[in-house]
Amino acid sequence: MSKKDAKVEALLAHIDPMGWALEYAGFFACFNRGMYYEAHDVLESHWLKDRNGPDGDFYKGLIQLAGAFVHLKKQRLKPAMSLFNLSQKYLGKYPEQHQGLNRHELFGLIDQWRKALESHPRQNPLDHLPSPSLKPIRLPR
Repeated sequence: MSKKDAKVEALLAHIDPMGWALEYAGFFACFNRGMYYEAHDVLESHWLKDRNGPDGDFYKGLIQLAGAFVHLKKQRLKPAMSLFNLSQKYLGKYPEQHQGLNRHELFGLIDQWRKALESHPRQNPLDHLPSPSLKPIRLPR
């Protein structure tokens, strides 16, 4: 097991999958705690197993979204904007309700952060906006 795999496994140790794949649920747990790099790694481990499958671009879009926030944390505003755009491009291929998420709400979140970057291109929106949150619906058991 690689060092990265061990890190992902440790991050997933106490996750409630809510009926989803463990890595998918782990993505949200990390993302909602502001652990964007870890969210990226957790979902990437899932995506790598089936990147060419029907949800490959969906997962890639969420990975890009987490990556945008990684760049914001590192004060890299232009790369963050690029990843917000890529995220929306990949996620836009999927129906309104997909994998427990509502695309309209997801795009609203992305647009909020893009608009904040556009209106104040030298100010990091992480400094004044509430932390983003993504919550997929719980699947019935």
